[in-house]
Amino acid sequence: MSEPQEIIPIQKDALLGAVSDLFAQGYRMVQIGCTTLENGYELNYSFDKDYHFKNLRVNAQREDEIQSISVIYPNAFLYENEIHDLFGITIKNMSVDYKGTLYRTAMKTPFSIENLPKPDPPKKPKHVPKQPAGDSRQQAEGVKQTAAEPGHQTEGSHQQQKNAQPQKDFKE
Repeated sequence: MSEPQEIIPIQKDALLGAVSDLFAQGYRMVQIGCTTLENGYELNYSFDKDYHFKNLRVNAQREDEIQSISVIYPNAFLYENEIHDLFGITIKNMSVDYKGTLYRTAMKTPFSIENLPKPDPPKKPKHVPKQPAGDSRQQAEGVKQTAAEPGHQTEGSHQQQKNAQPQKDFKE
């Protein structure tokens, strides 16, 4: 069973007002996450009320300043300090500001755009010869075939096939 989640894109200037509205409606803060994009960052603020998730999504640039929501949700200061320390995003007016010392890292802002390596473009796959049908399954079941007799099964392989359980597909 899965719960649909609502994703609401907002501008950084509208964040504090949107968070304040969710607080007034009785939502609890679940988490704040940050992801490095090619030319910026995506911050996701997740809230829950009666198992209904709402996510406020803010896109930001390195030079942007994001207003802290710790005045509304005091525990947000940990997420905000983490985002500042690891991504280099400036969070204004945090209730508790570690000033870049929440984490000790080998490099300053390890997840910032400047410090993450750019991925190489996808490479064309090399030609891989196809195996005859059935080979991969027989190898997975432990069946050995001799080169002289492709259809011949070795001693014990019949017993392995007999005891093999069919695979079940699990779907939620």
